[in-house]
Amino acid sequence: MSSPIDPVKLAKLAEVAVNVGVGLQPGQDLILTAPMTALPLVRLIAAAAYRAGAGVVTPIFADEAIALARYQHGQDASFDTAPNWLYNGMAEAFANGAARMAIVGDNPMLLASQDPGKVARAGKANSLAYQPALAKIAGFDINWSICSYPGEAWAQQIFPDLDADAAVHQLAEAIFAASRVDQADPVAAWAAHNAALRARTQWLNGKRFAALHFTGPGTDLTVGLADGHEWQGGASTAKNGVTCNANIPTEEVFTTPHALRVEGFVSATKPLAHQGTLIDGIQVRFEAGRIVEAKATKGEAVLQKLIDSDEGARRLGEVALVPHGSPISQSGLLFYNTLFDENAACHIALGQCYAKCFLGGADLTPAQIAAQGGNASMIHVDWMIGSGLVDIDGIGADGSAEPVFRRGEWA
Repeated sequence: MSSPIDPVKLAKLAEVAVNVGVGLQPGQDLILTAPMTALPLVRLIAAAAYRAGAGVVTPIFADEAIALARYQHGQDASFDTAPNWLYNGMAEAFANGAARMAIVGDNPMLLASQDPGKVARAGKANSLAYQPALAKIAGFDINWSICSYPGEAWAQQIFPDLDADAAVHQLAEAIFAASRVDQADPVAAWAAHNAALRARTQWLNGKRFAALHFTGPGTDLTVGLADGHEWQGGASTAKNGVTCNANIPTEEVFTTPHALRVEGFVSATKPLAHQGTLIDGIQVRFEAGRIVEAKATKGEAVLQKLIDSDEGARRLGEVALVPHGSPISQSGLLFYNTLFDENAACHIALGQCYAKCFLGGADLTPAQIAAQGGNASMIHVDWMIGSGLVDIDGIGADGSAEPVFRRGEWA
């Protein structure tokens, strides 16, 4: 039987991941993480990386059956531990110049029936252990990128009425379209797209808004922007001098909010799939930058555990603008995956900010970033607050307002 995944487009995705996504340099090592289901893409990426002159490609795989075995048979104390040695090794590799690539594609609801307390504990332990490696990524010390593979369980979550092959085919085609590899020249398509995103960031950076004001159903939120913030979007240059697209696909322009200057209330416009739980109907209220009230119609217990991860988990680390007319939004699909769903709508992220979203961010210390309003946390979780009914005004330092979005589109 023929594969439900177009092999030509999959090969193009591998080339885009290596040359547009991570921007791999000759002689550079590549650390690659992926679910076992993505092995066909991992093999193509490894071949593309070596053709691009890679040093050593090191894949690290996760397996859904093994992950479930931990929750079904693991000792209780094991949920407070994580493989520090692995993440310390990754941090050492990044310090020595390696690039990072992640492939997502596993079952987003894998842990839905497991003990949410254990899921939260394991997630927290993993986040703490990951800090040495995450610091290199969040600080944009290295070139890194994320792409995706149409795993069967993920596909059937999105297309429950289709058989396995048909679901995988539909998801694969959606991934290829969003990643621009269904076009004759994907590299040229990405160059044009990056130029369009750059024009948006240049306009926003020229305005120097002090805040953004979101209004819509269940939303009246003012997001103060960090002092010396800088808007980013599309291709960016890491501290090591390599230009990369951190997300394949991407439709957003984004920057850093001020951790102490967020006021008002906001309602999510799409569900959030987090650690095997679907959190729906999120509504939160901010005072002085901190969430003081949070509720959800579904998965509220998981939401509460998430915002209690640490002090920074109740504050924002990112605000991003995505038009309602983006291709991912217009697909009408809920992907149950932040890489895609965040590119369907404007969104905010709880937790860690990005150093690159500051003027001269490469030279700022963590203390200086904090002094300018940047948030610090062990988590970074995006959730969607934009739709065709949401308006956004840019607020100047003098209090003046200027339309940025009207009914979900750039004004």
